[in-house]
Amino acid sequence: MADLSALKNKSKSKGLGSPPGPDEYATSLNSPEVAPAPDIAEAVKESSLAAGASEQSNQEPYIKRDGRSMRKTNRTIPFATRVSAEFDQRFRDIAYQEDLKIVELLEKALQAYAEKQGYK
Repeated sequence: MADLSALKNKSKSKGLGSPPGPDEYATSLNSPEVAPAPDIAEAVKESSLAAGASEQSNQEPYIKRDGRSMRKTNRTIPFATRVSAEFDQRFRDIAYQEDLKIVELLEKALQAYAEKQGYK
């Protein structure tokens, strides 16, 4: 059987103990941040462009979609399933382009399927 008496004594200890004094913690938090000189930053940018890196302005900016703002639907029955990554990406892209909630797109898909198959 395991000896648990050592654990019982530790639970009655003071916890973490007293905090460190001012001379014991890192002082780097009080030092100022140093930015690179402007000519160095420009040189790095030019060298990366010369190496074949593309300019950010040429690419379409990445827009992070906030799913929380698209979730409130006042629907109360949970419906969870697993889908492939490609399906998920395509489904969310269509919902975003049509400005629909995911559940609204799912309802429209079900309605279209039912009409096509002849369900009432």
